[in-house]
Amino acid sequence: MLLYVLLWLGFGAGHSLLAAARGRAWLERAAGAADRLVYNLIALAHLGLVLALGAWLLGRLPGFALPGAVRAILALAVVAGLAILVIAGRSYDLGRFSGLAQLRRGAPDHAIGPEPLATGGMNARVRHPLYLGLLLVLWGGATTPFTLATALCGTVYVLIGIRFEERKLLRLYGETYRAYRDRVPMLLPWPRRATPDPR
Repeated sequence: MLLYVLLWLGFGAGHSLLAAARGRAWLERAAGAADRLVYNLIALAHLGLVLALGAWLLGRLPGFALPGAVRAILALAVVAGLAILVIAGRSYDLGRFSGLAQLRRGAPDHAIGPEPLATGGMNARVRHPLYLGLLLVLWGGATTPFTLATALCGTVYVLIGIRFEERKLLRLYGETYRAYRDRVPMLLPWPRRATPDPR
């Protein structure tokens, strides 16, 4: 279990280094207009390796003896998470997210500027619907020691990642994002209490 946690720490550190300004500059020098695509491919390969090693380390341990009702609730969480991922994904430019749009334009990621801030659809309910969907899938699938460890490590990774992403969004969109952040909850779509009018 400790080794699997360390593998996740390595993934988080590697992903963060490449996402930082120096890492992105290195990727742009190395890959040009394919910098975002290469970034994503490295992240997918690294995550795939972590999950494969985790399955090798923990995959032989027996699953949890869960009542049928609990299994049904977990299955519903997975279905809800997948639905959220599909619906929320429509609010984003997936070509740009993947890096294919930059490659087609022949321009690196930073050269085409930020895309408009998505505040409609699922983003009107929570600021990070893709992360919400992912967490539902992870926790809905947590029926074995391996998948439970993956859900725990994935949750820590997502919560840390959100903090870095929020800082980046504040730099990109300034007061527009600050007002959006004050109005819309991060992950759980609880209604916010209205701020009293100071007049």
